[in-house]
Amino acid sequence: MAGLFQRAIDRAGAEVAFTIDGEPVRAQEGDLLITAILLHRAALRRFEFGTGFRAGFCLMAACQDCWVRLADGRRLRACSTLVEPGMAVIIEGGGPG
Repeated sequence: MAGLFQRAIDRAGAEVAFTIDGEPVRAQEGDLLITAILLHRAALRRFEFGTGFRAGFCLMAACQDCWVRLADGRRLRACSTLVEPGMAVIIEGGGPG
């Protein structure tokens, strides 16, 4: 799947394995969850008031648009949470693209 984000600059950091809708993906240590998800997907989550998807809005923890759900039931702000090994992100329906 094509991601919404692309890395502009390579940087050092160990790989971090996590899943999106059960699909194994990788990020770099130090990546925010929003970056890690949007490198692989075109959206963070489904829009709760319609049929569309959301990809975050302000990207700086001010707008509340980047909440994501993990398989263990936690809800996290993707723009202010570092990706951790083994995280299991759920995007209902797999997200677009």
